Amino acid sequence: MSRHVAGLAALGLLVAAPFLLSEFHIALMNYIGLASIVTLGLVLLTGVGGLTSFGQAAFVGIGAYTSAVLTTSYGISPWLTLPAGLALIAVIALFLGSITMRLSGHFLPLGTIAWGIAIYFVFGNLEMLGKYSGIAEIPPLHLFDKPLSDGREVYYPIWLVAVSLLFAVRNLLDSRIGRAIRALKSRGTMAESVGVDTSRLKIIIFLLAALLAGTSGWLYAHFMRYVNPTPFNINSGIDYLFMAVIGGSSHVWGAVVGAGVLTLLKEWLKDILPKLIEHSGNYEIVVFGLLIVLLMHRTRDGLLPFLVRLLPAGEHPKPPAAAESLPERPRPANCERMLDVCQANKRFEALAAVRDLSFELDAGEILGLIGPNGAGKTTMFNLISGVLPADSGEIRFRGERIDRLPAREIARRGVARTFQHANILPGMTVLDNVALGAHLRGSGGVISASLRLDRADEARLLWEARMRIEQVGLAAHMFDLAGNLSLGSQRAVEIARAMCADPVLLLLDEPAAGLRHLEKQKLAALLRDLRGSGISILLVEHDMDFVMGLVDRVVVMNFGEKLSEGVPQQIQRDPMVIEAYLGGVNELVA
Repeated sequence: MSRHVAGLAALGLLVAAPFLLSEFHIALMNYIGLASIVTLGLVLLTGVGGLTSFGQAAFVGIGAYTSAVLTTSYGISPWLTLPAGLALIAVIALFLGSITMRLSGHFLPLGTIAWGIAIYFVFGNLEMLGKYSGIAEIPPLHLFDKPLSDGREVYYPIWLVAVSLLFAVRNLLDSRIGRAIRALKSRGTMAESVGVDTSRLKIIIFLLAALLAGTSGWLYAHFMRYVNPTPFNINSGIDYLFMAVIGGSSHVWGAVVGAGVLTLLKEWLKDILPKLIEHSGNYEIVVFGLLIVLLMHRTRDGLLPFLVRLLPAGEHPKPPAAAESLPERPRPANCERMLDVCQANKRFEALAAVRDLSFELDAGEILGLIGPNGAGKTTMFNLISGVLPADSGEIRFRGERIDRLPAREIARRGVARTFQHANILPGMTVLDNVALGAHLRGSGGVISASLRLDRADEARLLWEARMRIEQVGLAAHMFDLAGNLSLGSQRAVEIARAMCADPVLLLLDEPAAGLRHLEKQKLAALLRDLRGSGISILLVEHDMDFVMGLVDRVVVMNFGEKLSEGVPQQIQRDPMVIEAYLGGVNELVA
């Protein structure tokens, strides 16, 4: 059975379930659908975005209580309470997100636990929310004047919402914004270098996860027709996180698998354990914990990826079709001053990584920045690209001072870079890695991507990525995972990604590292072509044969300072350079 057929079969069973299952099992399916919506938000926030949250149950509770209060106390239609609840959740999520998403490491999950517990106690202590007794007699949803008052009647609305949101999130991740979200988890610095506003994007996915949880809470209130604080405590938040991990935390459809496994496993253990051990108690919690540990040990990526691997792969994807070319930024005039570094300084406590360094780069020039290991070359790159702020001095790009701008704003002005160590997303294809470089050249947003209204924009971005991939000689690997490529090919992916940004200044940090001789020759030819197209290049490299045969001028650094500057022939004969590299050998060799 192919993966496509398996997916259609699963949807078919979902549609047929009310005609095949008992009332009890329909209720379980409803719980799975509601949990899937919350877990989907955690797939987006935690699995893909790398931001752990234990507090999603609190947003479920806000959605449920908002609808309960408005319908029972004010007689407002349940359908109108949904936007009201989501609006309230948006305000709370933006406030909490602006604080919580600034945290990192173990402080982030601890922060979500803190406000999750706080909101739970708010539910239990407010008189208008019924305190711990809750709110009863919540009216059911009505569809064409027909009340959806039992499990079978509300089954289709729950699963229609769940499946629609699953497709919406899948569409979102298969887009310009989705590629940026995938970069948040482990490649934030790289994402900023291509123009992604990572701080804003973290708030966006936190907000989306909260809105998904609130939607589930709204459905829960009108399915159960009673709410109290118990289902919205921190234990429920932990359960939702377990569901995401069990199903496959970075896979959209893993939300359903995880929610299904956890819900059914708990019910099964509650039924079977008392019969086996002939004692009452919460033994199912102990056995459940052991089973989860075993499951996570055997399928670390989650159940869905494990199950998918058992099915035959689908057809090999086709390369992106030709599309309208993306607009290009005007190229600078000949001899225009592109980069002017004046007395730049950067210290790391007692270490002076860059000391009073000055140099210039003109349009159409390839400038080599060389020096022994630890000379400060990569630090200088980080100062130019905005990864690090300079302590003092000035860095100007085309006359504008950029040393205080964030990396994304420098990228917006036409500066692209590669990194000393290949900085790619190993779990994404070469095509998606390269297309990420064109982030600033696209315009699709969250809503248009979710509704798949961004296809024309996406086609242009992917066509641009395909052309750049072919330009660096990786056409045969377009749909391979970037992490499976050799180091040399991964560096080529980085160069293609940088070219996708349509830069006028390209910063290349050791691009020839790991390349064989013929690959270096092809890289040199590519860089000469880029210079001919109006792109200026600043190059850090240790291969002296490669550098001296390519660059127009060379700046030599040693211990953070400029040791020498000139054309390659001068540098090769400079005694100070020879001393710095080889300790007094008579000539500078590769």
